Amino acid sequence: MKIVMLGAPGAGKGTQAKMIAAGYGLPHVSTGDIFRANVKGGTPLGMEAKAYMDKGKLVPDELTVRILLDRVAQDDCKNGYVLDGFPRTIPQAEVLDAELSKMGEKIDFAIDVEVPDENIIRRMSGRRACVNCGATYHIVHIPPKKEGICDACGSELILRDDDKEETVKNRLEIYHKQTQPLIDFYNNKGVLKEVDGTKDSAAVFEDIKKILG
Repeated sequence: MKIVMLGAPGAGKGTQAKMIAAGYGLPHVSTGDIFRANVKGGTPLGMEAKAYMDKGKLVPDELTVRILLDRVAQDDCKNGYVLDGFPRTIPQAEVLDAELSKMGEKIDFAIDVEVPDENIIRRMSGRRACVNCGATYHIVHIPPKKEGICDACGSELILRDDDKEETVKNRLEIYHKQTQPLIDFYNNKGVLKEVDGTKDSAAVFEDIKKILG
């Protein structure tokens, strides 16, 4: 069972990807993790990617797909995997599709975790992180016992730049421009499934389980 996770930043697709991986015994394949592992391990693919990253350039789609295919060719992926963070664009999806096709394989499900932008902005701008131990809170859903202070170590809590409203809006704009067309791409392939990501994560996972069977 080969699954692609779709959804805007902050929609909770990473959380669902991990829950699917744990629940179905599939590897959770995050492109960020693969890049870091290849660069850290000094693999030929990692060194190739690092050359682009060191110059502040984006890693080309073709190389990203090669790194991804190298990961999914490993033994633990033989029964399937959950892709998190890839593909992000139509060209990436097309290259992935073509390469899987050569191996007689295809994506079985593209699961889109749907959350309205205003919910995401509220969700992310309410996050707070500890400057010392990295513990995370939410001013509405998981507030600290004392406002602005970490329960775990007593250090100050901050709103990270990534979670500021303006940054979140910019990220959503990029998502809608680049990634939203993927929804049509997978819909045309007949593998798109949408779930309501405004529910709590356990309820979203229940909906996903009904889809996957």
